[in-house]
Amino acid sequence: MSFDDMLIPQAKPRRAAHGPAGAAKGKPTRAEELRQQLSDEIVRGALAPGSPLDETELAQRFNVSRTPVREALRQLTASGLIESRPHRGAVVAQPSIERLTGMFEAMAELEALCAGLAAERMSPVQRHALEAIHEELRVLSYDGNPERFHEVNERFHNAIYKGSQNDYIAEITLATRVRVQPFRRAQFRNLGRLAKSQAEHDRVVVAIMRGDRNGAATAMRDHIVLVRDEYEHYAVSL
Repeated sequence: MSFDDMLIPQAKPRRAAHGPAGAAKGKPTRAEELRQQLSDEIVRGALAPGSPLDETELAQRFNVSRTPVREALRQLTASGLIESRPHRGAVVAQPSIERLTGMFEAMAELEALCAGLAAERMSPVQRHALEAIHEELRVLSYDGNPERFHEVNERFHNAIYKGSQNDYIAEITLATRVRVQPFRRAQFRNLGRLAKSQAEHDRVVVAIMRGDRNGAATAMRDHIVLVRDEYEHYAVSL
C-alpha cells in the first residue's frame, strides 16, 4: 500500500458510487462503521473497561459476518481501546489519563511539525485544496452534524500532512492520530464545538497561506491542546 493510499483512502474511486457519499470521498467500509460504533460505546462508557468483545456475539448483534468484526477489533487494538488476548479474545482497555495525555502531547507536536512544514512547502494546488476543505467545514459547522464534520475534518488534517512534503513525518503523524481518533471524534459532540474547531482551523489556514511556519505550528499545536481539553470536558459530562 502506498503512502497516498494510507493517507487518504477515500480518494480511490468506486465504480458504482456517485455524489458526496460516493467515489470522490469514499464510503466507510462495514469494518470502519463497526469500529466507529464500538469506539463510541467505549469512549461513552457504554462498554466498560474489561468488557469482553466476542466476535460471534458482535457479528450476531450487527448482523454481519465475522470478517468485518475481526477487522474492526484489529483497528481498535491498534488504537489502544481494546486488548487482544491470545486464545482468550478481546476486552475493552481504556487508556489511563497519563497515557492519553502522552498521546495528545505527541499528537500536538507532530501536527504542529506538519503544519509548519506545509506553510513552507505546500504547492499552489495543495493550498487551493486545503482552502476548499476549510470552506466545506465552515458550512458544516452550521449544520450541527458532528459525524459529517468529523469525516471532512479527517481530510483537512490529511491535506496538511501531505502538504508537509515529508512522507515519513506524515506517516507517523497519521499513525498517532489513529490511536487518538476515537477521543478526537467524541469531543465534536460538545455544544458549540464545531464552530470553535472551525475558528481554530482558520488560524492554521491563515498562517499556512502566509507561509508563516512558526505561526502555523503554534496555531496547530494550540488546536490539538484544545481538542484534548474538549475531550476531557466531554468525558466529565458523561
